[in-house]
Amino acid sequence: MTKRSLNCKLILFVFIICCGSVFAQGNSKFKVVLDAGHGGKDPGASSHGYVEKQIALSVVLKVGKLLEQQKDVDLVYTRKTDVFIELDERANIANNANANIFVSIHCNAVDNQSAYGTETFVMGITKNASNLEVAKKENAVVTMEENYKIKYKGYDPNKPESLIGLQIQQEEYLDQSIELASKIQKGFTQDLKRKNRGVKQAGFLVLRGVYMPRILVELGFLSHKPEGKYLNSDEGQDKLAKAIADAILEYKKEYYIPIIQSTVNTAPAKDNKPEPDAKPIIEEVDEDGVIYKVQIAASRNDLELVASNFKGLDNVSKLKSGTLIKYYYGSTNSYETVQNLQKEAREKGFKEAFAVAFKKGEKISVTEALSLQKKQ
Repeated sequence: MTKRSLNCKLILFVFIICCGSVFAQGNSKFKVVLDAGHGGKDPGASSHGYVEKQIALSVVLKVGKLLEQQKDVDLVYTRKTDVFIELDERANIANNANANIFVSIHCNAVDNQSAYGTETFVMGITKNASNLEVAKKENAVVTMEENYKIKYKGYDPNKPESLIGLQIQQEEYLDQSIELASKIQKGFTQDLKRKNRGVKQAGFLVLRGVYMPRILVELGFLSHKPEGKYLNSDEGQDKLAKAIADAILEYKKEYYIPIIQSTVNTAPAKDNKPEPDAKPIIEEVDEDGVIYKVQIAASRNDLELVASNFKGLDNVSKLKSGTLIKYYYGSTNSYETVQNLQKEAREKGFKEAFAVAFKKGEKISVTEALSLQKKQ
């Protein structure tokens, strides 16, 4: 192989990697990773003859069967059989798939057999005793892995302070993770009338290395005999699976817009020199109409709205939402323009940037916004 040929191949390889990084979330299909907790030599929680690894896998396969009916959804499973998958490998599967969301399914069990209800977790650090206990139990599987103290940087599942000390970026993808978790909890509690234990934060190792919106669902308590019986039944699993699948599709409808890559003009200026720091055309918008923006970040930090704080992007606005401040790029009443802005934000490094819509200052789904504009 000649040196020139080798250089060409290296350039091509780098180009492919870069494109994959920039457009990973801009595929024509919405990619979902379904993770059935535990498996193989790791049974997970068990009580009254009900076993977590079996129920989690059954529900995951049922969710997958429902989502497979959608032509614009791609599915990736961390396991489809009763096998043991290490926690870091589950994250690797999700990241290598360049997926849009990661959903891990589990069941709970505690000594107090009166405890029951469903709860959904997002990645975060907490000192709440019950949240720590749930994470501690789910994380204990690492002791079945070889060299776990090296792989997980000295993590000790018997020491709660290990959870608090996890080196994570807990705000990364937090906003979208909470949105997805909330939709799942809403389906469980409003549609299925299950007890709502809420959306919570905890330091789950299976979520730590996943670079996308990610959640961990606790379907209920096997230790509560009536709930364990429900979770172990086909009827209960079918209903729970449908609630999860419906929530995923609702999230997809609201937050996922495939990028039309050809809409951005990347041609150089007439003098064959690229225009330095060319600014996008931001259209004037009617305050009484639909406005699209691109959400690029959500943080507890109140940042000054200067381009240097946002990787060179200007025309950034912010809005306080609960404990978080959401940052938006651009403002337009054109769906096509917001796609261009979304692509530009991702090229700048905001790989999870997504379009949002507002009507008279109130947030609405993009689907609703497009429907309103069609009627005008």
